[in-house]
Amino acid sequence: MPLLDVAKGLACALIVGHHLARYGPLPASASALAPSVFEWLADNGRLAVQVFLVIAGFLAAGSLAPDGVLRIDRPLLRVFQRYGRLVMPYLAALSVSVLAAALVRPWLADEAVPAAPGLAQLVAHGLLLQDLLGYEALSAGVWYVAIDFQLFVLALAAIGLSELLQRRWALHLERSRWLAVALVLMLAIASLAVFNRNAALDDTALYFFGAYGLGMLAFWIGRATRRSTWRFAVALLVMVGAAALALDWRSRIATALVTALLLAAAQRHGSLVLGAWRPLLRLGRISYSLFLIHFPVLLLVSAAVAHLAPVGPWTALLGLITVFGLSIAAAALLYRWVESQPVTWPRLLALFAALLACGAVTWA
Repeated sequence: MPLLDVAKGLACALIVGHHLARYGPLPASASALAPSVFEWLADNGRLAVQVFLVIAGFLAAGSLAPDGVLRIDRPLLRVFQRYGRLVMPYLAALSVSVLAAALVRPWLADEAVPAAPGLAQLVAHGLLLQDLLGYEALSAGVWYVAIDFQLFVLALAAIGLSELLQRRWALHLERSRWLAVALVLMLAIASLAVFNRNAALDDTALYFFGAYGLGMLAFWIGRATRRSTWRFAVALLVMVGAAALALDWRSRIATALVTALLLAAAQRHGSLVLGAWRPLLRLGRISYSLFLIHFPVLLLVSAAVAHLAPVGPWTALLGLITVFGLSIAAAALLYRWVESQPVTWPRLLALFAALLACGAVTWA
């Protein structure tokens, strides 16, 4: 689905831009050249995360239950596969981030540089529990990886519950499909109306399931065979989103709603398979690796620029452009060597050991 690759590529570029406008000493100087652009990126670039959440939900629905019925026989194996797919490049990027932070710490006195990690902190990151356990993040955006995994497990649990209820109540297959959709819809409404309005829950999937659930619903809506059913479902999705925004306006939810509606329409009209500009397609395919690896690149370039040259506006801007270019190159390598490789226990354990070893280097 090339359109999804394009959306992921553009959204990832915005997220990287958001981090480049916020972290390290370079944006403070470079922002003098285009203050409104840097201010917008710093304040609103994070909204692109909602695009990733909606697309993740869209793909999860297509993978787990494209027709509203659970399509996997071994749910625990699927959970492991999802964990491995997320964590393999994540562990590799974290290892680079830990080493980069150790290298720049003597040169770069900036709050963006993480402190030397402890063993428990490293293990918590490897298990995607760092936010729930209250540890400082070792890299920018690592919270998303933990949330993505939680959301996948929650979606799988909701669809699995519909299967159990279907067997208990001996429902007809067509009704069981609607049951799964109804459970996801109710969970999304609960998230939009209650959980997403409680900042204390932003370390949990409940806070973000509104956007993720909109993506799942968009997938099922796009597959509706009857035009009347499609129109009714779209109207229902609009009403749910509008009610959530009327209750409490949140730009992140508005972004998620628009993204979900566009995906439903694109799938309905077959636009997801249309071709696109090849560089954008490539950027979309490596977007997850880019999301993971750009922060250590930012630390290294920021330290080099700050140490080797006076940090003026043009020097800082050139440094940020260099960060973006090197991040894409590093992401291409991370994608080729790690993300695109099959998930296996030996690879996972080796990458986990590499993270611990990199942490041990910083203790010496």
